[in-house]
Amino acid sequence: MVSTQEVVRSHGRAPEELRQICMERKVNIHAEGSSLISFGNTRVLCTASVEEKVPPFLRGKGSGWITAEYSMLPRSTGTRMFRESTAGKLKGRTQEIQRLIGRSLRTAVDLPLLGERTIWLDCDVLQADGGTRTAAITGAFVALTDALRGLWRKGSLSSIPLSCFLAAVSVGRVEGRLLLDLDYQEDSTADVDCNVVLNEWGEYVEIQGTAEGSVFSRKDLLGFLDMAESGIARLIHLQKEVLELTPEEMEALSSHGKKNPSGEH
Repeated sequence: MVSTQEVVRSHGRAPEELRQICMERKVNIHAEGSSLISFGNTRVLCTASVEEKVPPFLRGKGSGWITAEYSMLPRSTGTRMFRESTAGKLKGRTQEIQRLIGRSLRTAVDLPLLGERTIWLDCDVLQADGGTRTAAITGAFVALTDALRGLWRKGSLSSIPLSCFLAAVSVGRVEGRLLLDLDYQEDSTADVDCNVVLNEWGEYVEIQGTAEGSVFSRKDLLGFLDMAESGIARLIHLQKEVLELTPEEMEALSSHGKKNPSGEH
């Protein structure tokens, strides 16, 4: 059920409004690509590192690979967390999120054009206030794009093997109201929590939806998807603004001149 009652959000946000989004590039002098992204008080540092080899299962197949690691710094939360490296074992949540980041970003890259090299995306949460995985995906895309354009600029690639722009956002139902881009307070009290990954063509990469407190209807789900699509369109617009691809780089994109495969938008 969807309620018409007003839910008071942080900073007076409307239900369909994103938090203040900030994307900054080239924040690490060593990495081939890097970004610092903020979704409100959630801040994630993303780096892209190029490795001139692929995992054993891809050797000799002429295709590249994109993979990710994700971690939360000890004081990214209200009380200090132990580093997972200290325990010697990754938590299930960490493994699930880094696999999500990796498989999401792989859909945005023409892997055969990347050649037999790996790009590692490291996403470190500096400060958590909900939506760390969606911020990580959105920020990692910026770092990945800079790494790819760098390989092309130095002549290692004949084109920039980027097939589409891509971003992610959370949606949920809190006190019967559908909300976009949940902060921690909203996420922790949500009846339904959903994370959506979408590309610029309006094609879904991943939908993670869970009934935390009560079940949700098909109408709710469609409302979540409509709200997520609107928010992700804004995030992709910001990605394009911060990346500032030149006309020459736009021509070099492997997706250049290709029509939206779905025929929509």
